[in-house]
Amino acid sequence: MFDTAPTATEPTLSPAELAPYIQHTRIEPDASRDDMVAHAQETITHGFNAAMVPASWVPLVAAELRGTGIGVASALDFPTVGVMTSAGKAAEAAEIARLGATQIDIGVQIGWLKSGMYDEFREDIAGVVRACGLPVKVMLELPLLTEAEKEAAVELAMEAGAAYLKNASSGQIETANPTSVRYLVDRARDGVLVKASGSIKSYGQALELLRAGAVLLGTSAGISIITDTGDASTTSY
Repeated sequence: MFDTAPTATEPTLSPAELAPYIQHTRIEPDASRDDMVAHAQETITHGFNAAMVPASWVPLVAAELRGTGIGVASALDFPTVGVMTSAGKAAEAAEIARLGATQIDIGVQIGWLKSGMYDEFREDIAGVVRACGLPVKVMLELPLLTEAEKEAAVELAMEAGAAYLKNASSGQIETANPTSVRYLVDRARDGVLVKASGSIKSYGQALELLRAGAVLLGTSAGISIITDTGDASTTSY
């Protein structure tokens, strides 16, 4: 897994060279078994960082990716974040790990944060970290937070053991942008990395996010990005 991003002083990466930074995402509820097998094979063919899939498809995709060195990612308390109990979230995280996932993205309890329930907010994340033993990426939903809440969320997530900070869960919350990425990079402790997510659909946009300090990009438009065919009409979540 990459732990560095290109900087403004480095040569520009070509579209195809962005593949190792992209978590190739497919989470549509109507995706079939054949669709998920094809998704896994695309991940292999193009050399993406990981296949991001719903937990129910993790065993199938893990089997397809076995021996390739490509990650199997999944998410919980998502796409609507903060709706699961902490115990339920931890149990699901442990099960996702057992099924073959190598990393997990999680939603957080925004309402608890806004209520000043900082210990509960932190423990909700920490319970997942303990239960799964995998790198956990925390979706902070930055646009929903005040400045003070953003600062608290970042600190509490890191205290809880987050391996990655994410600006948002999807494009419904925020289109990933360099400002949000830099905000997280500037506050991340040593060893804590940043993943960008939300309507990433073009090569230029992806490169800007990496230059801002993200080391992973979550997108369903990975093929459009690495072939430099993405534009305003491209669909991406």
